[in-house]
Amino acid sequence: RLREKGSLMASWNLWHGCHRVSEGCRNCYVYAADGRHGKDASKVYKTGEFGLPLARSRDGTLKISPGSLVYTCFTSDFLLEDADPWREEAWDMIRKRPDCRFLFITKRIERLAKALPSDWGDGWEHVAVMATCENQEMADFRAPILRDAPVKHRGIACEPLLSSVDLTAYLGPWLDIGVVAGGESGEFARSCRYEWVLSLREQCMAAGVPFTFKQTGAKFIMDGRLFHIRRKDQHPQAAKAAINFKPQHLK
Repeated sequence: RLREKGSLMASWNLWHGCHRVSEGCRNCYVYAADGRHGKDASKVYKTGEFGLPLARSRDGTLKISPGSLVYTCFTSDFLLEDADPWREEAWDMIRKRPDCRFLFITKRIERLAKALPSDWGDGWEHVAVMATCENQEMADFRAPILRDAPVKHRGIACEPLLSSVDLTAYLGPWLDIGVVAGGESGEFARSCRYEWVLSLREQCMAAGVPFTFKQTGAKFIMDGRLFHIRRKDQHPQAAKAAINFKPQHLK
């Protein structure tokens, strides 16, 4: 529902760096990538593309095309405390681009209420928010906050999926983006079990909520066997499972 086939995509990493807050952060890909280049990923800074949504090319066209789905702040967290001084300006840029759709995934959904702009109301139609629920502890903490938040479009990211997760109590029509599940990547990836993925799919189907199996992760256990899957194959292998679900009313 969020990204229709053939739609434009863009990324906007307006600040970089983060701090670990839960188990899903242990093998953070940003820390891993920065570490390979001798950088400290705990140092948070504005990037050179901070003003990207309003930036124009030499011919005068917007660098982010109208109609784009903009993946926002994927090398940090949009609700990160360190970025509080910059967020009002970020919201203003988003406000001025209602012709795009902005999506951010957060592990700090509890900070959303205090981080919203004054004219947010019950949400902006062109902004979608997802909360990470990598295990049962985080599901029980973050999912209710997201459910009750004033957001027009919401979803849950069970990535990296670190255990069996029961979302039954939190699934409903408010999750129009649905649930996205995927294993962990990287050198120190923890295993993801196929039965955990299938369980989430069954829960979503019973509740009429969209479900997407995004990637297997580097270590995938299926039928009792551990498979080591190369990074380039993790998304294609998940797609081959053909278990994504879209409720009839969203087709």
